[in-house]
Amino acid sequence: MFSKVLVANRGAIARRIIRACSELGIASVAVYSEADAGAPYLEEASEAHALAGNTAAETYLNASALLKVLQSSGADALHPGYGFLAEKADFARSVISTGAAFIGPDPKWLAAMGDKVAARKLMADAGFPVFPGSEPLENLDQALAAAQMLGYPLMLKPSAGGGGIGMRVVRDAKELKKGFGLSQKMAMAAFADSGIYLESYLATPRHVEFQLLGDNDGRVVHVHERDCSIQRRHQKVIEESPAPGLDRGEVKVMADRAAETAERLGYNNVGTLETLRDTSGGYGFLEMNTRIQVEHGVTEAVTGLDLLAEQIRLAAGARLPVIPELRGHALEARIYAEDPRSHMPSTGVLQLFRYPVLEGVRVETGYCEGQAVTPYYDPLLAKVIGWGVTREQAIGRVLIGLRAFSVQGVKTNIPLLTRVLEDGEFLRGHVHTGFLQDFL
Repeated sequence: MFSKVLVANRGAIARRIIRACSELGIASVAVYSEADAGAPYLEEASEAHALAGNTAAETYLNASALLKVLQSSGADALHPGYGFLAEKADFARSVISTGAAFIGPDPKWLAAMGDKVAARKLMADAGFPVFPGSEPLENLDQALAAAQMLGYPLMLKPSAGGGGIGMRVVRDAKELKKGFGLSQKMAMAAFADSGIYLESYLATPRHVEFQLLGDNDGRVVHVHERDCSIQRRHQKVIEESPAPGLDRGEVKVMADRAAETAERLGYNNVGTLETLRDTSGGYGFLEMNTRIQVEHGVTEAVTGLDLLAEQIRLAAGARLPVIPELRGHALEARIYAEDPRSHMPSTGVLQLFRYPVLEGVRVETGYCEGQAVTPYYDPLLAKVIGWGVTREQAIGRVLIGLRAFSVQGVKTNIPLLTRVLEDGEFLRGHVHTGFLQDFL
């Protein structure tokens, strides 16, 4: 087992990793930007090191600065969390070159799954279902030819990165001509890669993902599924497990297939295989996230597993844990610092920031009262995770948790979250990726 882990991230996930290290008896090293100097987890870590600057590029995306802390602190492993450098193969290789361990899959998987077109081909060749799509498109003429062959409507997607950035629905050649260059520019600005491809567009699919765990001996298992269909601009807002309204036999077949495919390919450590499910019940590969997910707490709530602890153990060479059966139902609602009407980010000092301690409710946050919410990073403030014997009880507990959450100094999306959780269609489990757009 590792003796000291550098946590190369911030916010809720940094705090969560530090807690997992503490429970495993491992020392933790936090890093922080000037903007995050007041974060509560800095005192919870074994030690904390400042990174000069405020912006992500200066700090949490600054590989050389992180590697200096790795070596000066004497940490023998680095946990990248999610976002920032978590899925950068070159960074993982640099960590390993220092003699420390990278807590994640082999860097070859970061590279293979980081290119969405290559990942689609890899999964298709391995026998996993994939919806129709194109090869990488270098220019508009290639895009128009590919679109004619595939048939509209289609989705323009960057081949690097994620988070919905650069994605655009095109319903005809006119929209493709208008959107192609814009998507390329957005991809280049966000990911330093202008690669674009086309994929069949599904208007109202379900977003169903499968949590995978793999050890270094070539074994992979799934830890059931999560439904992440409540999204805005392709960003998840509410996640739950098990997926409401889906036949358990159908889901198990796909979960088993996801694990078997990953095992056949030789995947190791934690990963999430994301799929879309069309209205006829067909599944297609969307992407593979080669890291811990923001919504990992949902799976922890219905299984009792500590996924962060298991991820660390697996990276240290441990065998796979016994996977528990699903127990009850869990939901997660993401609280963002944003205007609930305009959905624009909201910044300021948290004059009041108090969250409830309730039965069946878990709150994950990297903020505390008096801390500033700045424009430099993702506006996620906290995650409220509710567990219940039934879906209805889990929803009720999340609602109570949201209503008991007190925030002043910034605006939040709590009013939107409560409206969705109280909506009749949502309560009936009639969810799809266009739900929130229709709701608004």
